[in-house]
Amino acid sequence: MFGMGMPEIILILAVALIFIGPKKLPDLARSLGKAVNEFKKAGKEFKKTIDIDEETKGIKESIDEIKSVSYKSDEDKKEDKKEDKSDDTKEPKEKSATVVEPTKKEQECQS
Repeated sequence: MFGMGMPEIILILAVALIFIGPKKLPDLARSLGKAVNEFKKAGKEFKKTIDIDEETKGIKESIDEIKSVSYKSDEDKKEDKKEDKSDDTKEPKEKSATVVEPTKKEQECQS
């Protein structure tokens, strides 16, 4: 306990008993115990807050990752739509007709 052994603790208690007196020593010990307890509670709350922050950090990273993936897919969709629109604004493609050449008999008949 803080590098103090039993003899040091007994010496501190004896000095406190002499200076404070036997009537006020229990009250002082009680208030000291409450203060230590409050420090422990504050430390636990701080640790809990840090743990929660770490958990939410992981969740935020996952959400950001999902958003970036969906954003990329949205961009792809927009690009596809732009390409479709740009195809529509271009001159309409002429339909290719199949050309059938007249046979020799037809050519002879025509001449």
